[in-house]
Amino acid sequence: MSDNARYVRPLASASTPEWEVAIDASLDGWEHTSLYAVHLAPGESRTLAPDEWEHVVVPLAGSVEVTAVDADGTKHDAVLAGRASVFAGPTDVAYAARGSEVTVTATAGPAHVAVCGARATGRHTPPFRHVGAADVPVELRGAGQASREVRNFATPGVLEAESIIACEVITPGGNWSSYPPHKHDEDRPGVEAHLEEIYFFEVQREAGAPDGPGLDPVGYQRVYGTDERPIDVLAEVRSGDVVLVPHGWHGPAMAAPGYDLYYLNVMAGPGEERAWLICDDPAHGWVRDTWSAQPVDPRLPLGGTR
Repeated sequence: MSDNARYVRPLASASTPEWEVAIDASLDGWEHTSLYAVHLAPGESRTLAPDEWEHVVVPLAGSVEVTAVDADGTKHDAVLAGRASVFAGPTDVAYAARGSEVTVTATAGPAHVAVCGARATGRHTPPFRHVGAADVPVELRGAGQASREVRNFATPGVLEAESIIACEVITPGGNWSSYPPHKHDEDRPGVEAHLEEIYFFEVQREAGAPDGPGLDPVGYQRVYGTDERPIDVLAEVRSGDVVLVPHGWHGPAMAAPGYDLYYLNVMAGPGEERAWLICDDPAHGWVRDTWSAQPVDPRLPLGGTR
């Protein structure tokens, strides 16, 4: 039986009066990660009250000012330059620790912004950080039709944090990413970490593709489980849609020919170690061995340098 109704949230199906996308612990069974996204008019703001969550602010399009008031009352500010769109290259981001009130405000023009969150057991120090776009490592992962671009703005070793792990992935039209299918739903030291995960999608037509009425950029996402922990998701995704991965093998994320696929990943879990440790589905892990004989897709990096 399909689990799409529980774990696939099309745009506007998980919203509040303040946020167009609102994924958090108010959802049944969701515990460790959150994601809020909204389009803001110039000068318009949104605020998250201080709580037990740490946050990373990610401009999807446009520029925003971030103000964070931490637990001891200290105020921190950063203007995030942002970018024209998620397909235009990496962006600068801002981190705010647990217990901070976080406000995002569109600056010179309209903005589309995401605020990623993770439940944190402690207050990280320093409680605020601005990571410049030039400091975001851009990784080209895979090869051939499994080539994709990964922007590691909030992964261990790039951003110091308590719990949150977040990154962006760009998959050119016709390619597969999140592949081979993998999982991270058990704590096995040095092998696998227990991480809940959110996928937030944007889709665009490839450069040079014709535009016109009826254009419907689309991608696909697969999640499937084990006999002990079943889950069955096969979702057609469009801009603003979310797929939740509580457990199980996930992948591929498929970019249909003619349409580039973007997704923002937010991960966190109950383990003491902040680490992205995965294991491949043994039925498909052999695919990695084929990459050494294939070139990386020459369309990458799609919007920025390595």
